[in-house]
Amino acid sequence: MLDVLLALLRSLLTALRGNRKLALANLALRHQLMVVQRQVKRTRLSNADRALWVLLRRLWPEWDKALILVKPATVIKWHRAGFRAYWRFKSRSRGGRPRVDTETRQLIRRLWQDNPTWGAPHIQAELAKLGILVSQATFRKYKPRARRPPSQTWRTFLKNHASQIAAIDFFVVPTLTFRLLYVFVVMRLERRHVLHFNVSESPSACWTGQQIIEAFPYDTAPRFLLRDRDSIYGKHFVRRVRSMGVKQVVTARKSPWQNPYLERLIGSVRRECLDHVIVLNEFHLRRILRIYFEYYHEARTHQGLENDCPVPRPVEPREIGEVVSAPVLGGLHHRYWRTAA
Repeated sequence: MLDVLLALLRSLLTALRGNRKLALANLALRHQLMVVQRQVKRTRLSNADRALWVLLRRLWPEWDKALILVKPATVIKWHRAGFRAYWRFKSRSRGGRPRVDTETRQLIRRLWQDNPTWGAPHIQAELAKLGILVSQATFRKYKPRARRPPSQTWRTFLKNHASQIAAIDFFVVPTLTFRLLYVFVVMRLERRHVLHFNVSESPSACWTGQQIIEAFPYDTAPRFLLRDRDSIYGKHFVRRVRSMGVKQVVTARKSPWQNPYLERLIGSVRRECLDHVIVLNEFHLRRILRIYFEYYHEARTHQGLENDCPVPRPVEPREIGEVVSAPVLGGLHHRYWRTAA
């Protein structure tokens, strides 16, 4: 309200000194602008509007007295932004440091991501061997932000030690009478080979430790044993495994993705076998799993093994003969091979 009174007073003074009609028109326009300013929270101005007020600031000494929609500091801010944009344009038009092309930027980020233990000199030398000469400041600029200390991924660890790693885990199967049976599986990661499995209604640490001994007789024990933090792997199990010279690699809590091969195996057993049958008892479950694992090892192909089986399966050319098949698990799956006519 005070702004309105000040505007009225300013207009009256102008009317006494000059044109009365012009003063009244100015009063009407200023009042309407004040009404709009009270109703609109934030005024939206275009770049042309900003340029006009910047020009008026340079040409009109009393430019700040006519401002209503914005503050004088805002116009000064626009002027400074235009100054920076102008000289930025001038600098780019005259040259300067050459820009790094998109392919080089992507390659720099790829080197940082694929090799978390490499430092800046190593990456700079690798780029030089690839015919790309850039400064350390350049590829540090495009370095991805690492939230954790550099370390190899779980996939890299598993690939480097797959021949020396075995994984173990339990999964539960309900029976016809609603009993719960626990299936213990031991798998060698190198070829996804299931070395041993067994079924129990009430497994214990002693029972689990005995299964490890049966899975690795004599001197066939691996160097690493990958498992989760299940409480069933108690002190007796830990002592039994340690006496075999096996180092246990324990996954983080609630992180099944850290034991991916065995988790994928359990998912395949459920989707391809157990979800389609009704288990009667322990003997029935052992028989079903034995038949499925034979099919799994000798006939079922795996993308992770380059479309081969855990037990390598030779390619049979057409010259051998026709394709024949045999049902597995009552026709739930089939085996295929060629035979002479």
